[in-house]
Amino acid sequence: MGKALAAERVRRDVEVLARAGLDFESFVEESMASLSRAIPFDAVCVGTMDPSSGLLTGTHKLGSLRGVDEHDHEWGLIEYDTPEPTAFAGLAGQGVRAAGIQAGTVAAPSSSPRLSQFMTPRFGFTDELRTICIDDRGQGWVGIAMFRSGKGGGFDADEVSYLASLSNSFALGVRSGLLAGAAVAQPTVDLGPLVMIVDATGQVASSSLGTQERLVALAGGTSITAVSGLIGSLVGAARRYARGETKMAPRARIRAAGGVWLVLHAAPMVGPDGAVGDVVVTIEEARPPEIVPLVVATFGLTARERDITQLVLQGLDTKDIAGQLYLSSYTVQDHLKSVFEKAGVRSRRELIARVYFDQYVPRMDTALDSSGWLPA
Repeated sequence: MGKALAAERVRRDVEVLARAGLDFESFVEESMASLSRAIPFDAVCVGTMDPSSGLLTGTHKLGSLRGVDEHDHEWGLIEYDTPEPTAFAGLAGQGVRAAGIQAGTVAAPSSSPRLSQFMTPRFGFTDELRTICIDDRGQGWVGIAMFRSGKGGGFDADEVSYLASLSNSFALGVRSGLLAGAAVAQPTVDLGPLVMIVDATGQVASSSLGTQERLVALAGGTSITAVSGLIGSLVGAARRYARGETKMAPRARIRAAGGVWLVLHAAPMVGPDGAVGDVVVTIEEARPPEIVPLVVATFGLTARERDITQLVLQGLDTKDIAGQLYLSSYTVQDHLKSVFEKAGVRSRRELIARVYFDQYVPRMDTALDSSGWLPA
């Protein structure tokens, strides 16, 4: 009874934290501290995810992994280049919310080279429990990986099931955390589109001028190793794409520490013999079609509310929106009230500013380019 009571208290704690309006880092710290009372772990890694591509775009680590970034590039290559049932992409493809390796809830423990060839030799972990956190609209916002060493025993099936039951709450907390951090954009240096080439061994062979500065900006001005996992993930996913194992070239949207959204693409280069060699990674500032769906998604809008928001962003008034969507003006106003409440604004003007805040503020005094958008 004691264990069941503790688990229920943790569930309530996580649900409250998810709705508390905490920034991403604070939500992770507090929710993981609470979760450890129900599922003890030696280390945990919580990664933000681009809901459109399923690629992890950033990580926050606790326990014995806190501050350990030097192997992130290698991890990204393994995670996204090696087909594995318990990889985040594998879980998403199977519609599985959580999996324990030693518990064998998805596949036999021997099917995880990620654990046997990377996590155990590098860190001494002997079991891993992960969940892909999906909101009530089916969008994946975060991946969580929890670890135990041999002395702590493996995760059991009950713990796997319990973590899966918290998936929606964690997705809500992370989505809200990203929204909470949307009003701190700072000016960035205009570096333009940048290119880096990663060779067959996973090392950066060459890069355009300014790439290092951009990567440091992504890492919050600390260390390039803090974003090396994202680069490795893109490269690994590009190699799977080149082998025909996935249908789309990988891309990910990520919010830089300065507040501006960036989009990263990875394209494999194939030799005359068909062998996959280098991978080209392109980094450029995101344009409205890239940003708006992601920022609006953080509000947690219904499908109808998203339609109305898009028309508001296009400048349509209530009457025109009603006519285009075959709704009454009163219904449109009711939906707008809900949108304003979810977005934390009081008017259409504030809503538009909220959606574009990350991009407009750093360049408020600059002229528009030939496309009618602020210069990159």
